[in-house]
Amino acid sequence: MKNIFYRQAKKLRDIANRFDSENNAHIISILKDMATIRVPFTGALSSYHETLLFIMAFPPDKKTFDLAEKEVMRLAQILKKQPEKVKELFVNSGIPFTIFRASFSHDCTRWLLTHPDCKVAILKIENTSFNLNEALKVTVPSQERSETTAGFTNEELLNELSPDKELQLCFIINELSRLENLPYIKDHYYDGLGIQTNVIPKNKLLSKSYNRIVIPEVFYHDDLVKHFNVEELLNRKLPAETFLTESRKRDLIRVIKNSMAMTERETDPATYLKEDSIRLYHLERGVSIAIYGMPQARQLPMESYIGYTLFKNGYPAAYAGGWVFGWRSDYGLNIYDQFRGGESAYMVAQVLRLYRQLFQINYFQVEASQFGLDSPEGIATGVFWFYYKLGFRPVDAQLRLLAKTEFQKIKSLKGYRSSEKTLLKFTESDIFLLLGNKVQTGVYDITNKVKKMIIKKYKSNSQRAEQDCVNEFLVKTSCQDSFTNEEHEVLKEVSLWASAMNITDMNQLRIMLRMIKLKPVDEYQYQEQLRLFFLPHPRPFSLSK
Repeated sequence: MKNIFYRQAKKLRDIANRFDSENNAHIISILKDMATIRVPFTGALSSYHETLLFIMAFPPDKKTFDLAEKEVMRLAQILKKQPEKVKELFVNSGIPFTIFRASFSHDCTRWLLTHPDCKVAILKIENTSFNLNEALKVTVPSQERSETTAGFTNEELLNELSPDKELQLCFIINELSRLENLPYIKDHYYDGLGIQTNVIPKNKLLSKSYNRIVIPEVFYHDDLVKHFNVEELLNRKLPAETFLTESRKRDLIRVIKNSMAMTERETDPATYLKEDSIRLYHLERGVSIAIYGMPQARQLPMESYIGYTLFKNGYPAAYAGGWVFGWRSDYGLNIYDQFRGGESAYMVAQVLRLYRQLFQINYFQVEASQFGLDSPEGIATGVFWFYYKLGFRPVDAQLRLLAKTEFQKIKSLKGYRSSEKTLLKFTESDIFLLLGNKVQTGVYDITNKVKKMIIKKYKSNSQRAEQDCVNEFLVKTSCQDSFTNEEHEVLKEVSLWASAMNITDMNQLRIMLRMIKLKPVDEYQYQEQLRLFFLPHPRPFSLSK
């Protein structure tokens, strides 16, 4: 029986992304057969579950979607009844009622502790950098501090300060929350403990099968889009932003955060998501994209790290972010494993379209790690050519010429594939997509000048550099405003920038003043001011050849 299940599951996986009528009929036939076969508790079950997720995200018709969904419900009912030793076989699989196990950040763990659909417990503390005594001695009340110097092990210390084992993780989280005004120090202590947690679902909702957002309608596929006009799509006007009730917004945020936790991944924008920054757009072919920013305490100097989650028919299918700086943005993409083999290039282009139009980006840059640097899988699958076909080119001129020559060989010589050596060579440079006739100054260009200024003019005394540059900036702008703590951090960034780049134009300096007020509260308006700062903008918007 196990072999029958395995064979049928493999057949289904092999044809799930084919959309002619014959294959559709075959998929339906296999799903009906699978519904009658006893489920084995082996790796074949995980593979089958991921194929069902793919079918629900890329369904050929309603009948197939309903059959796949019915099978997911059957798996949920079966796993719910199993003993823990069986569920243990499927840790981190995302199948309903199975455990997730990982080391999460402090903020993510704190969020999980409030999650209505799971409970969270310590699996072990690995003492990655230091033990619990060292972390807690900076937070516990002075009357308890002696406990942290008594030579207790982690377990002994917890039993002294928080005897109820079910509350021990919450105790650690609450203690380190005292360092909330020093977020990076808080992270340093928590991450250094190396706490591994078990996330135990209370119901089926915390699973890859049921973690989805509400969408206007399901899109049914009669094919997969592999070839399309990239320029036309990037220029196609975006639909209006989706109105979100408070309830829908909470659900959207929970699905985004769930999708990260269930795959043992975190990005800063998802973990520290600023709720009033989230925007949702429903696009074509069942694609929806949510973008979101972070609080100022977590943002990067000068640029805005704007995260995104792409949904396919409501299921989180890809995530990453754009590092937006005026008219330009660095860009990243990660597609969840179960949705590879779908419309990857089309999904990338939809994300680029959104960032391009919301932030008027005319230059995207992708780091080499995205297409093979330190990634044997990226080299083996030739991800470089995936981006090349979308219009990306190596920043390095010699590699740009090599890529052009190599691509001609691929097009003209049947069966030709780039060697591993050539693909590794391409990872010596980042790649870019130019949508204008000029490339704006980048963050590194400015930070490099700031660094050199601090070293040369201030003998590496960064405190003095900040104070002098702030004073100089306030005098230049005749500014007598008061600043909040968050605004003051931006003031320091902007002042160093203005001094290092010798900015004296009063219009630019006034824009910088507005940026100081806007960056902590509104990433979108802040970027608007940055674009004004860097005017005139490059034109026209057209793909670089």
